[in-house]
Amino acid sequence: MKRPFLQSTLRELRLVVKAPRLWATFAAVVLIFWVTGPYGSAERLAVVPRLGFWLVLHAITWAIAIVSAVLANGLLRERVASGFVRMMIGAAVASLPIGLVTTAIGSATFSATPTAPGVMADIATGLFLSLLFCALTWMTMNTESMLELNGAGATATASDESGNRTSGDPVPNKDTGGIPLLLRLKPANRGLPLHLTVSDHYTEVTTTGGRELILLRFADALSELGPVPGLQVHRSHWVADAYVARLVRDNGRMTLLLGDGTEVPVSRTYAAAVRLRWG
Repeated sequence: MKRPFLQSTLRELRLVVKAPRLWATFAAVVLIFWVTGPYGSAERLAVVPRLGFWLVLHAITWAIAIVSAVLANGLLRERVASGFVRMMIGAAVASLPIGLVTTAIGSATFSATPTAPGVMADIATGLFLSLLFCALTWMTMNTESMLELNGAGATATASDESGNRTSGDPVPNKDTGGIPLLLRLKPANRGLPLHLTVSDHYTEVTTTGGRELILLRFADALSELGPVPGLQVHRSHWVADAYVARLVRDNGRMTLLLGDGTEVPVSRTYAAAVRLRWG
């Protein structure tokens, strides 16, 4: 595998395991299984061993489901548009190892001999649990997206003749309430967007408040800019009107000099729009 893929996968895993809500949900599920004692565990295990059994079983199965879902999210990124569908595919694949692990732990705990019907039943149960864990993981990774849908809502954008995203003329309010993208940033970095650029599977967002790397496809980030005046100038760069210092031409090659001194390349696809806007 390529190193950038491994790096992005590890970052996504860290994002998941650092989420307090996921751990709270995990603890609640383990508590429910411990207290209710399903699958005969209440009759066959004392209170403390039963807690240990369900804690170990859920820790391993959740880990398998989450790792599989995050791996599928990265591997299928170019083939499947929906992140949720990508992760659910990974969760479905994880049902097989989850079922086998469940069988192994159950057999070792209860001194039982595995049978083919029992293994198939554990795999079927593993499929249900894996999909459930994946759904919880997805909600954990997209809490801010849910806030945007419930609060900020959608904002209209305009397109140029070639279908590339451009912004309209209206200038957002100083409170930046019309820019859904900002809800993904830390409060200290929430200001008017100035520059967006691709970094692996992430988007680096520069605002008047600061700079931050977020787990979001570039196209999705552009769709959340709201009415900020600016233009996509390259497949990996979007710049705001207010951040462009001047257009630089050098032997037919065009770049934009930004307010912080950075030079951004202009691709041929966007050259005409750039000349019209800043030339």
